[in-house]
Amino acid sequence: MSRICELTGKTRLVGNNVSHAKNRTKKTFLPNLQNVTLLSDTLGKGVKLRVSTHGLRSVEHVGGLDNWLMKTSDDKLSLRVKRLKKEIAKKQVAAA
Repeated sequence: MSRICELTGKTRLVGNNVSHAKNRTKKTFLPNLQNVTLLSDTLGKGVKLRVSTHGLRSVEHVGGLDNWLMKTSDDKLSLRVKRLKKEIAKKQVAAA
């Protein structure tokens, strides 16, 4: 399973470990991913996602998964979340 946030698209970063003698060795910095269940108000069910803690704070700041998905562009989202966004949009249009 790849280490990519399904909401924000955060991936690993590559850098150098620098010793006291200035020797450099490659190092990867992995995102802090958590398996969480986010509730969708429109769909009325929970959705299991693998999300970075930064993405989780962003979702809570905006006011929930539905609001965050509607404000976010599709290029950052994973395929599974794009389908979820489309399903939420369809349900919101039908309700209005």
